[in-house]
Amino acid sequence: MSVLLISGSPSAASRTVRLLDHLAGRLDRPATVLCLRDLPAEALLRGDTAHPELARATAQVAAADTIVVATPIYKASYTGLLKAFLDVLPQGAFAGKTVVPIATGGTPAHLLAVDYALRPVLSVLGARHVTRGLFVLDTQIEPLAGELLPRIDALLEEVPLGAAA
Repeated sequence: MSVLLISGSPSAASRTVRLLDHLAGRLDRPATVLCLRDLPAEALLRGDTAHPELARATAQVAAADTIVVATPIYKASYTGLLKAFLDVLPQGAFAGKTVVPIATGGTPAHLLAVDYALRPVLSVLGARHVTRGLFVLDTQIEPLAGELLPRIDALLEEVPLGAAA
């Protein structure tokens, strides 16, 4: 069972990536972190699926059994970078997969974006099972502690990510 962790953050100093790195470190199997900001912008915006880096990213999605899609929330929605990537994926790209939505944000007001913005697009891409989401305040990521750690543990128990003991 392979796990792909996708970061939709456009930031080089990304709290979302730090959260995914922490999650990857808690798994008992290798996980790949795909940072969409590292994909060539022109190929992504043009939808050039023949571009080698975009083709490689699409192949990673196809090969994964479980996909964690993480994004910061900007203006009550996931990032445009994530949207551009999801748009180049083939219809049904998440078919037969378990997909875990994770969002980070600066205010609890962004909490609903997981269920009302992110979850629907993941379902449209054919996800067999979109799990309950995880919303994390930016202030909970650095330092990573407090009430967030039990929430991550609970997520790892619910989802077939293979948590390390």
